[in-house]
Amino acid sequence: MHTKAHKLKRAFLSAFPYTIPIFAGFWFLGITYGIYMNVSGFNVWYTLLMSVTIFAGSIEFVTVNMLLSPFNPLQALFMTLMINARHLFYGLSMLDKYNGTGLKKLYLIFGMCDESFSINYTAEIPEGVDKGWFMFFVTLLNHVYWVTGAVLGSLFGSLIQFNTEGLDFVMTAMFIVIFMDQWLKEKNHISSLLGLGVSLICLIIFGADNFIIPSMFALLGILTLLRKPLEKQEKEEAQ
Repeated sequence: MHTKAHKLKRAFLSAFPYTIPIFAGFWFLGITYGIYMNVSGFNVWYTLLMSVTIFAGSIEFVTVNMLLSPFNPLQALFMTLMINARHLFYGLSMLDKYNGTGLKKLYLIFGMCDESFSINYTAEIPEGVDKGWFMFFVTLLNHVYWVTGAVLGSLFGSLIQFNTEGLDFVMTAMFIVIFMDQWLKEKNHISSLLGLGVSLICLIIFGADNFIIPSMFALLGILTLLRKPLEKQEKEEAQ
């Protein structure tokens, strides 16, 4: 029991620092969501239930309008798939990393958001720290940040007087930092440059609201074709 408690504590303490930037972003966005729920006529229990069970930022905001509109389950289904289709690609990328995590995999799948994916995919887990518990605590902490922010926004949002415009940029800044950290760790930057180039081309062609899914399909195809050459190059550089 002592050994297991020590393992859990070590995994938690290793995961927590990675989630601190998420805490700042999720609290601001969660509070915004809580305020939105409050002014839309939903009490704190609705906010708590939705933030715990949905945990998919963008669709949670959209769900508010769906709940206030005539019942249309097909619209809800297709809207959710359209907004969160990128998670299909996240799941493919995490197949190997989630392998061997036992029952924790169920929560890791449920709780995988953009931020948890970014950390769990790129983080260098310290030697001796259990991989499964590390990823579990990253996911759990991010989930807790979102839920507590949403609940606080719902409870005390009407008391907030300062201008929060532009605070959502903290999430964009966080992803830039994660990308730069990954760039510095790479020996070659082919994948990163492909990601930037393909995303830019799709942004020009499809526009800011529709470029993410085409970018991911294009990158999946290109990286699949280049997988063997890239792996061969990595082995040569390692030697």
